[in-house]
Amino acid sequence: MFDFAATFDKGLLYEDFLHTHGTEEHRRRWQQLHERIRLSDAQRSLLASFTREMKVLCLAGAWCGDCVNQCPIYDHFARVNSKIVVRYFDRDTHPELAAELKVCGGARVPVIVILSEDGFEVARFGDRTISKYRKLAADQLGPSCPTGIVPPEQDLLKSVTQDWLEIFERAQLILRTSARLRTKHGD
Repeated sequence: MFDFAATFDKGLLYEDFLHTHGTEEHRRRWQQLHERIRLSDAQRSLLASFTREMKVLCLAGAWCGDCVNQCPIYDHFARVNSKIVVRYFDRDTHPELAAELKVCGGARVPVIVILSEDGFEVARFGDRTISKYRKLAADQLGPSCPTGIVPPEQDLLKSVTQDWLEIFERAQLILRTSARLRTKHGD
């Protein structure tokens, strides 16, 4: 069994990940999308209400179009609530992690693993959300993997952001209703 808890602390913060693994062009693309993300007041309020620490291990690639279009969302979530701690891992630099987090038998990114404060796996999810897959299924045009060169449409970005928020909320609710953690925290 892979030890995500021991691996988590070896990850990089958002900016450090981009500085270490991205080119100037990669960083520009990530920043461009980061600036387009707008969390609603309701989304910010929900994120701010999270009380349990969530360690989010993210396997990504600075070069990856899907990562460009999704990972900045996690950074926005972490900026709203310090209980959300995200660490990024480059897929190509961490082959053992990539092997553990394959999706449908392939080395896909981004993939996240959400851990409890004490390192237990709560949830894992990758590589695209349901809104993105619905769009891909409807379009079925062009390359099978977006390049990150052309930013997603704003409506799709809003939908994908909401999809990720629901994934994070689900993990938070698992943590909040955990009998083990409720006993530990007396709530």
